[in-house]
Amino acid sequence: MATVQSIERAFIILEQLSEHPNGMQITKLATDTNLSKSTVHRLLSTLIELQYVRKDSVTERYYLSYRALYLTRNILSNSSLITVARPLLETLVKEINETVHLCVEENEEVVYVDKIESNQTIRMYSRIGSRAPMYCTGVGKMMLSGKDDHTLQEIISRIHFTKRTNYTILTPTDLLEEISTIRKSGYSLDNIENEEGIRCIAAPIYDFSGKIIASFSISGPSTRVTMERIEHELAEKILKTSRAISSQLGYVQ
Repeated sequence: MATVQSIERAFIILEQLSEHPNGMQITKLATDTNLSKSTVHRLLSTLIELQYVRKDSVTERYYLSYRALYLTRNILSNSSLITVARPLLETLVKEINETVHLCVEENEEVVYVDKIESNQTIRMYSRIGSRAPMYCTGVGKMMLSGKDDHTLQEIISRIHFTKRTNYTILTPTDLLEEISTIRKSGYSLDNIENEEGIRCIAAPIYDFSGKIIASFSISGPSTRVTMERIEHELAEKILKTSRAISSQLGYVQ
């Protein structure tokens, strides 16, 4: 019975956190769940270790983690971001016939929260709920570009650069130069940096305050997603879609 009670209490905490997108401090969480502070602390520690909850070390607030999306990957329409973005991303896929991924950031990693497949015979191997580094993905670099310089420097200082292809960025200096270019162009590239033979172009999604809250990418074999195609077609189309999604989320340019 003790194990069952722990599971019940853990779900009470998860459900309470799901009602507070701005997070909760442990005292408030204990009060609202009618659980002791020590019990809440113990269960939160386990949930953090399992990556279903994350803690902001500055504000001492606890948040429901995006890992919970993996459990609900077949009913992702409950996510307002996905609900807003998906119809516009589907239109984009119809226009370009390449796979599109929608991603968010969590714990300084990229998390794939939605995917719209092309009908090409060669398809992208990727799964909703999977993770990737920020420094070698178009979506990751785009989200890094939205950070203030201090936060950006802190994140980069914690990156363990690993060579994934011959084109992977491997130094903080090169990454900062890349981010400077992204801020000017409005889009970012994974130029065969994360996976052999795969090139991506990514764009931001802004919320009403002008903050980058997500990013999406067009991905495909480098033989199809060529630099010439990016410059003459894909950059324009992805930025148009970026503006449309962001506008529906309240962003005014």
